[in-house]
Amino acid sequence: MPTILIIDDNPAVATALEVLFSLHDIDSVSARSPDEGLARLREGGVDLVVQDMNFHADTTSGEEGIALFHAIRGREPDLPVILLTAWTHLESAVDLVKAGAADYLAKPWDDRRLLATVNNLLELSEARRELARHRGAERRRRDALAQGHDLCGVVYADPASERLLALACQVARSELPVLITGPNGAGKEKIAEIVHANSMVKDGPFVALNCGALPGELIEAELFGAEAGAYTGAGKAREGKFEAADGGTLFLDEIGNLPPAGQMKLLRVLETGRFARLGSNRERQVRVRVVSATNADLPAMIRDGRFREDLYYRLNAVELRLPPLAERPDDILPLALHFLPPGKRLRADAERALLRHAWPGNVRELRNVVQRAALLSAGEAVAGDALGLPAASGSTHGAHVAEEPDRAAIESALARSRGVLAQAASELGLSRQALYRRLDRLGIRRD
Repeated sequence: MPTILIIDDNPAVATALEVLFSLHDIDSVSARSPDEGLARLREGGVDLVVQDMNFHADTTSGEEGIALFHAIRGREPDLPVILLTAWTHLESAVDLVKAGAADYLAKPWDDRRLLATVNNLLELSEARRELARHRGAERRRRDALAQGHDLCGVVYADPASERLLALACQVARSELPVLITGPNGAGKEKIAEIVHANSMVKDGPFVALNCGALPGELIEAELFGAEAGAYTGAGKAREGKFEAADGGTLFLDEIGNLPPAGQMKLLRVLETGRFARLGSNRERQVRVRVVSATNADLPAMIRDGRFREDLYYRLNAVELRLPPLAERPDDILPLALHFLPPGKRLRADAERALLRHAWPGNVRELRNVVQRAALLSAGEAVAGDALGLPAASGSTHGAHVAEEPDRAAIESALARSRGVLAQAASELGLSRQALYRRLDRLGIRRD
């Protein structure tokens, strides 16, 4: 049950408030002076403070209340404080609200308004505590992940990315082939590097081959090597990727582009560890951990006869699905800051534009957008319109105008803040009151 600390020198006020709160299942304790109130606060367990502005009969300036508020703020920066004030102290109360007080109420107060304010603040406080606990648990998990594994400098903040990284590190110790699936530009090669860095062959080479970047007739030579004269232009013998990766990891990107003959030979290597160079009958033995990746629908390719089913199951002993950037929005700003050159920073409107964009090109698109905007921005601050994104565009008479957050942007901010309205308002560049008005106008529930 939440507890409210009432600091007021008038016993009648304290009693009236205690009775009101008890009728609504809220505990309360009272203090008659600022010193007594601060002493009670040091004991802990207080969720909200209701304080008077004056504590002596001959004092009407409100200075005691101002000093008490700042003392509470210095001790408990996030503790909500409601001010009880006479109309003569209204200006001081408004100044304190600007300084961080939750609200002010004039004496005599309206019970319904007071209860509504108290309930909203208690819910917000509980949400903040829950968010703090959640973030603390996230931080401990991430610290443990980073301390126990080599994450190869990966930048992430989204829970979806954390789950993927934890799974990648878990499966890395086995010798099973790994298939990484996900869209182009999402960072599949970085996941492959992490699998290698935490594997039993981490001291061996990490060799990558993009099967989609070569003509079909050259992929086999790249994979298995070729003897001199094996094909037009092969003037001398050459080593293939399997030989180069012996004792380490071979990363095959865009594996769906491998031609049928190459698929058959790759299957044999996975089964036996043996292969022959093009133009040679001599078999070679290698020990290679194969990690492959694709953005293609391999099951559909199997149904169409374009990919071998037996090879698919060989490659897909463990699948790591890398979500598109749009499905891990908490990664967007950390990645954007990582891509910024030293001395550059993002303005608030640029951050909002980045969060609103759908990122069809994923991390690769984000990197290009941020680096281009940084190059074109003369000062240290990168503005939203410098990004060239749809959410950042829009002008009136040549002047840039910040875009009004729509329902989708507000709901997305609420989801990221897990319902903490103050955090969502800050992300949207709105005051809490302005966010309240938009929630009411759009019919969005505050819970």
